[in-house]
Amino acid sequence: MTVVGVDGCKAGWIAVRRDPGAAPSVAVFPSFAALLDALPAGATVAVDMPIGLPDVSQKGGRGPEALVRPLLGNRQSSVFAIPSRAALYAHTDGFTTIDAWHAAHHQASEVAKATSDPPRGVSIQAFGIFAKIREIDAVLIARPELRSRVFESHPEVAFCRLNGDQAMRLPKKIKGAVNLAGMAERKALLCRHGYDRGFLDRTPPRGAAADDFLDAAAMMLIAGRIAGGEARPFPDPPLADRFGIPIAIWA
Repeated sequence: MTVVGVDGCKAGWIAVRRDPGAAPSVAVFPSFAALLDALPAGATVAVDMPIGLPDVSQKGGRGPEALVRPLLGNRQSSVFAIPSRAALYAHTDGFTTIDAWHAAHHQASEVAKATSDPPRGVSIQAFGIFAKIREIDAVLIARPELRSRVFESHPEVAFCRLNGDQAMRLPKKIKGAVNLAGMAERKALLCRHGYDRGFLDRTPPRGAAADDFLDAAAMMLIAGRIAGGEARPFPDPPLADRFGIPIAIWA
């Protein structure tokens, strides 16, 4: 079975793919739909992006976030809460100025506060990936058959599970810059799970950063665990949003 790990990147989506009997490959796609269309019908996909949106956001997020944070120790800040569906769709236009971006963030935060208990706004980090979340959401609403093939995961949860339930010691980034020691720690772990170091050390495709590439590589291993029945969802069983889209972080 083809297994694919995916992460969002500046140019769209970076995918690390392994076909039966073949070495992993990497490519960037402009849209999530284009990525899926390039895959065999039975491929299993694990993606570093929230899937399934609540109507009301509870303390800590949708549910999966609160379950995985205790696993991660000092890395738990990498798991941030996802607000309500209404907040995600509060502003869907493009931004031509920084002022427009800030105004849209403010609008989304106000909607999030009105649809959360206790009231909570939207972090800058979460707002930055809203468009990516909506992209996956639209695909899974329009094509419900994909819900059994496309799974949410999270890189730090993935690394923790691949490391015998021990969180990574070092951060992947420090103040927004890649931390080479943290990257090396993760690459060593991925190599213990079958990756060639030369593959992980290659320059990522144009439009993707080195940490995007590494996260997609980890997601591919989780896709393999899901396909093999080894992965665990948080929560177990998964929740579901009002469209029936599963809500769980798999690892």
